[in-house]
Amino acid sequence: MKKILLTMLLGASFYGFSQDVKFGVRGGYNISNLDFKDTPFMENKHRNSFYFGAFSDIAFSKGFSLVPEIQFSAEGAKDETLNLDYIQMPIFLKFRLAEKIHFGVAPQVGIKVHKEEDMMKNFAYSGVAGLQYKISYTLFADVRYTYGFSNVFDDDINAEAKNTNIQIGIGYKF
Repeated sequence: MKKILLTMLLGASFYGFSQDVKFGVRGGYNISNLDFKDTPFMENKHRNSFYFGAFSDIAFSKGFSLVPEIQFSAEGAKDETLNLDYIQMPIFLKFRLAEKIHFGVAPQVGIKVHKEEDMMKNFAYSGVAGLQYKISYTLFADVRYTYGFSNVFDDDINAEAKNTNIQIGIGYKF
């Protein structure tokens, strides 16, 4: 009897903690720039580039989900010395606003890739907000705005700038 009761209890607990989890990929177009605290020491034009990544969407209810991601994002400014390419990891809290529209906010950490000893910090911390439009059950379009919380330059450089970025893209849920 104890074994049957334990089996039923474990089965019920697994059922209660199982969530609707979907996986997917997303990618698109970046419009990025650096927001300098003072006058920039060089021309500061925006950088047009791309991003791509993967995510999991863990639904806790019909209107709320947690969406951890990993993505490559080419950011910074147009000048080659200000190009900043990151592997980023946002963790979105996504809320349903309407049947096909979702809103999300996330903290994000980024690790700089491809350049070393370039007077730029290797880690970046940002906040992200975005809107997602559900085109079909599996396909969606989204737009996001990212604002950096940390200075992109090393501490011994007499300059301060934060990364800003707009992402426009599409995604596919499996």
